[in-house]
Amino acid sequence: MKTTEKQRIGHTKEISDEERVTIIEESSKTVGRSIFFSVIIMIVSFAPVLFLTGQESKLFSPLVLTKTFSLLGAALLAITVSPMLARIFVKGRLVPESRNPVSNFFVRIYTPVIRLCQRFKYVTLAICFVLVAGSTPFVLNLGTEFMPPLDEGSLLMMPVTLPDVSNAEAKRIIQIQDRILKSIPEVENVLGKAGRAYTATDNSPMAMIETIVVLKPKSKWREGMTKEKLIAEMNERVSIPGVVVGWTQPIINRINMLSTGIRTDVGVKVFGSNLDSLFILTAEIEKALRGIDGLTDLYLEQLTGGKYLNIKINREAIARYALSIEDVNMVIETALGGMILTNTVEGRERFTITVRLAQDYRNDLDEIKRVPVQTSSYGVVPLSALADITVVEGPPMINSENTRLRGTVLFNVRGRDMGSVVNEAKAKIDEQFKKLPKGYYIQWSGQYENQVRAEKRLMIIIPITLLVIGIILYITFHTFREVIIVFVSVPVALVGGVYSLYFYNVNFSVAVAVGFIALFGVAVETGVLMIAYMNDSIKRLVGSKSETSQVIEKEDLHNAIFEGAVPRVRPLLMTVLANILGLIPILISTGTGSDVMKPIAIPFVFGLVSSTIFVLVVLPVFYQVVREYELKKTGTLKVLDIEE
Repeated sequence: MKTTEKQRIGHTKEISDEERVTIIEESSKTVGRSIFFSVIIMIVSFAPVLFLTGQESKLFSPLVLTKTFSLLGAALLAITVSPMLARIFVKGRLVPESRNPVSNFFVRIYTPVIRLCQRFKYVTLAICFVLVAGSTPFVLNLGTEFMPPLDEGSLLMMPVTLPDVSNAEAKRIIQIQDRILKSIPEVENVLGKAGRAYTATDNSPMAMIETIVVLKPKSKWREGMTKEKLIAEMNERVSIPGVVVGWTQPIINRINMLSTGIRTDVGVKVFGSNLDSLFILTAEIEKALRGIDGLTDLYLEQLTGGKYLNIKINREAIARYALSIEDVNMVIETALGGMILTNTVEGRERFTITVRLAQDYRNDLDEIKRVPVQTSSYGVVPLSALADITVVEGPPMINSENTRLRGTVLFNVRGRDMGSVVNEAKAKIDEQFKKLPKGYYIQWSGQYENQVRAEKRLMIIIPITLLVIGIILYITFHTFREVIIVFVSVPVALVGGVYSLYFYNVNFSVAVAVGFIALFGVAVETGVLMIAYMNDSIKRLVGSKSETSQVIEKEDLHNAIFEGAVPRVRPLLMTVLANILGLIPILISTGTGSDVMKPIAIPFVFGLVSSTIFVLVVLPVFYQVVREYELKKTGTLKVLDIEE
């Protein structure tokens, strides 16, 4: 064809400077508007990420802001500095595209493909429809989660015992489990803690144990060992009757507890006004959730079972010994709680001196009953003679949220995506608890709460973003036809990303959504530029036919679209290869952080491949079908005004 013939090498001396500037100006007008609005579309397409909140906003906003400012600079440079630089530096030898060996190589491959697709246009479009329709089952069966789990290089084991566990028993459990964990070859160090730290912000009871397990580098692990297998082996070894073990990671555990109040991946919160009723409901929910595939570390937060020392003063007895309630309370406070006697100064530090019974006496009910109480007239009498001393059961901890009492069922998700597990769990609970008592309700929390929040926000922002992009496209083309062509063709461009998620076994998450958003912007940008090139070719066709008063034939239209598409081969491949090569390090990375970055890169890279094929092959064919219909209906072709 004419576009594949080798043209001679020219020189700017062959034309006047005014003519050279005019050519640069006309060329800038041809693509300047399209390039500017394409970049603006890419910027707008990232808007949904900027409107996210919580963890996802903190994680992805810096990425989006960096790219946004870079694109803004590129858009301004494309319409201001680039034409000026072209006027200054585009001088001397002018090597035509047909003499570029790299371009010629790809054009020789592209020419028969596009010609074949132009000839069998409806077959080409049918194949595209089949590819899009074939991705539907993959989309429907795609797992969902909030964020890909980040491998922190360590584990957090959280055994939970009965609420009335003693300090000595909690210490013994820690020592046994830590000794077992340290014997596993993949474990570097183990550090366990029971109860809470000396701070009011840590409300952990003595029954909640936390053990940080620092792992060795994976190069030192046994052959074939994975993190899932390691957790399963550890869980089996440290199992103790009466102790429920949960597995998570230190950083994500703290994030979950601070943001949602749940120390596992997912939690079912039950709100109500009575602790006993809440405990019954949570126990039934815990029973209903058993046996769900992928649901692990199921634990019911205990609302009963706490032990309390109840001392009820006998008013008649203390009156008999001429004592007041304040006198007896003072003895109880001193013996059990401790009384501050004085202060001591050691260097620059000041300490209080407190006196109370030794721990062995305080832990023994009989010894507490024998606590001596001094009377004024009757000598020393035991505390049991003045009060009824018993041990009663009560709530080990009272949790409330939004002024309502709260009970919780906790569980983690392993071996399956979070969305499927929670949906199955919700279906079971909705089936068994169709009607709750008045004033009681259920709320799902944890990572699933963050996932639902992000999905709801994206469902609102993405349609608004698409509307804004549609307005920008209309401003670019001045016609709704091209806007519809771009939007209809985008699913074909994104289909590669959908298939890649299935074959890489990646669940849909906020990170994957960010990857698709980036891909959407690139797909729209390349589509707009391809339409601009083909429109420019049609403009030349219409101009040449008008000068000779000839009728535009269908074959003329085919050649014009072909000649408009061929110049886009090298620029498009350069853009795509630059993006792919830049993301290859992420695809092959295995270090910390790759778990989060790979779900962004996978749909973007493989979507770029399908987007490139679509823009070079399918979009020209689709555009040809639309223009053929216009030519058949009106007998002429309308040229889009996209240069001003």
